[in-house]
Amino acid sequence: SEIQRINAIELSNGLTHTAASWHQKYASSAWINIGSLPLNLTEGDVICIFSQYGEIEDIHLVRDGDSGKSRGFAFVKYEDARSCVLAV
Repeated sequence: SEIQRINAIELSNGLTHTAASWHQKYASSAWINIGSLPLNLTEGDVICIFSQYGEIEDIHLVRDGDSGKSRGFAFVKYEDARSCVLAV
């Protein structure tokens, strides 16, 4: 994958754990990706499940453009990035 390719380049160039690493850009990101969700879950269901780890600021349950049905994954943004550590 593209991420693995970029990680390999950073590793070979000694850029890991430095400000030049792409990881630094997202180190304090408050977004998580949630996959393998049952297709019948709603945004409210995801909020109920994942709010136990912190205050949710935003949610995007990915849906099919034609049918509007869930595609089984979502993105959740917490108010505090530390909640991401608890959630994952």
